[in-house]
Amino acid sequence: MATLVLSTAGQALGGPIGAALGALVGQQIDQRLFAPKPRQGPRLGDLAVQTSHYGSDIARLFGRMRVAGTVIWATDLKERRATGGGGKGQAKTVSYSYSVSFAVALSGRPIRSVGRIWADGKLLRGEAGDFKTPTGFRLHEGDEAQAPDPLIVAAEGAGGAPAYRGLAYAVFEDFELADYGNRIPSLSFEVEADEGPVPVAAIVAALSGGEVAAGPSPALAGYAATGESLRAAVEGLVATAGLTLRDGPAGLIVSQPGGEAETTLGADEAGASADASPRRTQTRRKGAAALPAEVTLSYYDPDRDFQAGLQRAHRGGPASRAERAVLPAAIGAVQAKAMAEARLKRLWAGRETMRLSLPWRRAGLRPGAVIALEGRRGLWRVAAAALEHMALTLELEAQPGAAAGLVAADPGRAAPSPDRLLGETRLVIVDAPLADDLPTRPRLAVLAAGTGEGWRRADLTASWDGGASWQAAGGTAPAAVIGAAQVVPGTAGSTLLDLGGAIEVTLLSDEAWLESRSDAALAAGANLAVLGDELLQFGTAVPLGARRFRLSRLLRGRRGTEWASGTHLPGEAFGLIDPAALVMIEPPLAAIGAEAVVLASGGGEAARRRIGGEAVRPPSPVHLTAVRRADGDVAIGWTRRSRSGWTWIDGADAPLGEERQLYRVTLATATSRRVAETAAPAFVYAAADIAADGAAGTLAIEIVQLGTGAASRPATLSLGLD
Repeated sequence: MATLVLSTAGQALGGPIGAALGALVGQQIDQRLFAPKPRQGPRLGDLAVQTSHYGSDIARLFGRMRVAGTVIWATDLKERRATGGGGKGQAKTVSYSYSVSFAVALSGRPIRSVGRIWADGKLLRGEAGDFKTPTGFRLHEGDEAQAPDPLIVAAEGAGGAPAYRGLAYAVFEDFELADYGNRIPSLSFEVEADEGPVPVAAIVAALSGGEVAAGPSPALAGYAATGESLRAAVEGLVATAGLTLRDGPAGLIVSQPGGEAETTLGADEAGASADASPRRTQTRRKGAAALPAEVTLSYYDPDRDFQAGLQRAHRGGPASRAERAVLPAAIGAVQAKAMAEARLKRLWAGRETMRLSLPWRRAGLRPGAVIALEGRRGLWRVAAAALEHMALTLELEAQPGAAAGLVAADPGRAAPSPDRLLGETRLVIVDAPLADDLPTRPRLAVLAAGTGEGWRRADLTASWDGGASWQAAGGTAPAAVIGAAQVVPGTAGSTLLDLGGAIEVTLLSDEAWLESRSDAALAAGANLAVLGDELLQFGTAVPLGARRFRLSRLLRGRRGTEWASGTHLPGEAFGLIDPAALVMIEPPLAAIGAEAVVLASGGGEAARRRIGGEAVRPPSPVHLTAVRRADGDVAIGWTRRSRSGWTWIDGADAPLGEERQLYRVTLATATSRRVAETAAPAFVYAAADIAADGAAGTLAIEIVQLGTGAASRPATLSLGLD
C-alpha cells in the first residue's frame, strides 16, 4: 500500500525518477509494517488455553479482554503434612496438602488492572476481588520502571530475577492445589488494558509504533493482538472492520471510509489522456459464484463472560462459498452481527470494479479516497492510483450503500460460573470426648463455616501456647452448621429429658438448617450439638425466620459434660456435631491447661479456648453415697464411668479404659482436710481418722478418677458429721 502511495506521489513530483524513488521508500515501509509471516493471525482458542513453553506468543491487549496467559516462572511443589485423630477402631490419619508459587504473563504491553480470574473454568477471583482458593496475589502492570517481584528474587537471587519491564504479569504465592488435583489449573484473566472501548484505528496506530495515524473507525471493547508483524496482528481486524490505509497530511492513516463522497467527478472528466484523445472507461463485474453467500464471524462476548460467540450474515443466490473470519476481540452479539453483515455487503458491492482515466489536476486523489461519479449512482473507493504522462489512472471498487440500522442478534445462552462471596471463616472449637476410642493426647474438634455463600473450606494454623508458636493443622471439613445462642437453658440433669429448657440460636449461613428428630433417633445419637462446653441433643427444632431456630426436648450433659450445664451465657457458640463437618487436631499432652489459638485462612477472627483435655479425662464418677456407721466410720461409695464407650448396650460394666483403676478422695471440713487414694470405687473414713483430723460439722467429699492422661472432673457430696 505504501509502495503505491509513494510511487504515485513521486511520479507527481519528480516524474519517472520520483516515481522510482517513491516506490523504493514505499517498499521499505511495507516490508517493515506489513511483511508477511508464516502465521497470519490468532485462532480464537489461543486466548483460552494456558501455555508454558518457550516461544509462546504473548498477546498485546487493548481495552478489556479475557486471556489465558503464559506461565513464565514456577517453584517446585511445597508439601505440608498434617496428622488427624482417628475414630473408634481407626488409626490416626496423615494428610498431605500441596501449594505452588508461579507467575503468568498476561500482556505484551502495559495494563491497568485485573478483574475476575477463572481456574479450570470456575471463578477463582470474584468481582469483589475475593479469591475462592487460598493464595497470595500480586499484579505487575508492565510499565518500564517495574521492579522484579520479591518472591522471584528470593527464589532465584537478585541476578536471576528479571523485572519483565514492558510485560504485564501476575504472581501467585503459595497457591493451594487441593481443589485442582494437586496441579496448576488452567487460568484465564479478565484484563483491563485501556479504559473504555478502543477504536480499531487506534489499535493499529499503537501497534505500528506511531508510523500509522488513527482516523475514524469503530470501537471494540477489547482486542488481543498476536503475531510477529503488524500485518499478522491486524490483518483480520482491518478487513473485518472495513478499514483502509490511506495517505494523509502527515503520513499514512488507517480509517473507515465515510458514508459520503469526498470528491465528485464530472461526466466530462472521465476518459482524459495526455494527448486529449478519448480513453474508454472500463467496468468489470465478478461472477456470483466467485463470491461468498455467507460470512461467519467468531468473537468473544463480554456479556457472556467472554465466551466464544458466532454470528452469521447470509444472502440468497447461487453462490455456495462461505467466508469465515476469526476476530480475537471483545464485542457484543449485535456489533458482531453488524460487522458480519457489513463485510458481506462490501464483498458483494466490490464485485463491480472500474478503471478510470482522469486529467492530471486530479493527482491529489489517493488510494482509500471515496468518490462519486456524475451520472452514476453509488460511491466508489479508490483501490489504486497511477500518474503517467500527465494522466491519472484510478482503479475503483464499488461501495455498498448506507449501512442499515443495527439488527437483532442472539448471543446464545450464557453459562457463567457463579460468583459467590467466601466471606470470613468462623470457627468453633470443641473440647469434648466425641469418639469412643482412647486417645493419649488432648483432642480438639474444629467446626468451620464461612459468612459468604461461596465458602468451601480453609487451611488451619494452630498454636498450643497462646500464640507464641504456630504449626500447620491441616484443612477444615466442608461447612458445618454453626451459630450463636440468643436464649440459653438453665441447669439440668443428664438422666432425663429436659422438657422445660429451650435454646434459641441464630445460624451463620442461610443455607444451614436444623431438623426435629424422634426419641428413637435421639437414642441412636441424632442431633448431637455443642453449646459452649456442653454436649446436648435436641428433639424439636422450630424455625423462627432470619436463620433463627428454637430447640427444645433436650437431652443434656451428653458424654460426661453435665458439669457444663449451668455455665451458659447468651452469645456463646453453637455447633451441630456432624462427623463429616469436623476435623480433629491433637495438641501435646503437656498443653492441657494452656490456651489453644486456631487461625483459618481467608480472614476472620482467631478461635481461642483453654485446652481442658476432655478427650483424655475419664468421666467423673456418679451415684456417690456416704453413710455414717454406728461405729463412727463414714462409708463412701460411687460408680465409675469409662471413656471407652458411652452407650450401655449389654448390661455389663464398661471396660475401664485406663491403664489402672485409681481414685483420689478429698475429705474436707471447715477445720480439716485429708487426701487419700484408693484402687476401688469405695473408701472408709475411719472414726479414728475423723478424730485425729478434728473433723466436725459438714464433711465435703470429692471423688476424682485418676486416668492415664488426666484426672476426671470431681464428683461431690456433703455429709453432716454431728
